[in-house]
Amino acid sequence: MSTLTSYRLVASDLPRWQSLINSKPAVAQQTKYFQANIGAVKTADEFLKNTRLFNFAMQAFGMGDRLYAKGLMKQVLQQGVTNPDALANKLNDPRIKAFAKAFDFVGKGAQTTQLPAVQKDVVARYVEQTLETEQGAQNPGVKLALYFRQNAPNITSPYGILADRDLLTVVQTTLGISPMTSYQNVDLQAKNLKARLDVADFKDPQKLAKFIERFCAVYDSNGGGGNLAGAQTLGLFDNSSSMGIGIDALMKLQNVKLTGR
Repeated sequence: MSTLTSYRLVASDLPRWQSLINSKPAVAQQTKYFQANIGAVKTADEFLKNTRLFNFAMQAFGMGDRLYAKGLMKQVLQQGVTNPDALANKLNDPRIKAFAKAFDFVGKGAQTTQLPAVQKDVVARYVEQTLETEQGAQNPGVKLALYFRQNAPNITSPYGILADRDLLTVVQTTLGISPMTSYQNVDLQAKNLKARLDVADFKDPQKLAKFIERFCAVYDSNGGGGNLAGAQTLGLFDNSSSMGIGIDALMKLQNVKLTGR
């Protein structure tokens, strides 16, 4: 099947696909544990100490490859999201910010884990993330399309695209923008993106759908991605010296500093 056909098959009946994911033994087991235990967590320290709960949440927010970064995430949780200078706001990573908002122990205290944002939304995110991962194993383009469908409506400026490697990959592929442009000045990148698209359009379901369908078509015409490999290697938070320190490098440094490892 083409990327577009596969994407439409899933997107047209998401509840059924999510239900299928939920019924898988491994997912059901992890979800059951999270739901049974998260409510007893009252502080950020308790949350971080329960590796199983922390890993579930990190995976739900698309950060399963950053489980090593407990030191950084501890700082994120300790600083909350209210202060503009809080780490979650300064990192400009939408996944970290969403994580900090959900587990806002600073702002909501011991009631944090009793709120729908944790009790229901985190589980829904976990299921969605698992679905995207499984689809990506068959066709990376479908994973990107589903991710874009889920997250693009939350973007408020071109900087939000630049801060998210997967969103940027979709946009660069769709618009035929070379991934090498990620080495340019960030403000210049944002200016160029603004000239090519209006992020407000992604809040319109019809315009969003058309953009994703265009991505799928370009993805297949490029032979399954074309410049995707380059786009996924580069980005606002690329680890190369010409781009400055990357988000992954920052996480590792923070973890060393705080844990002594």
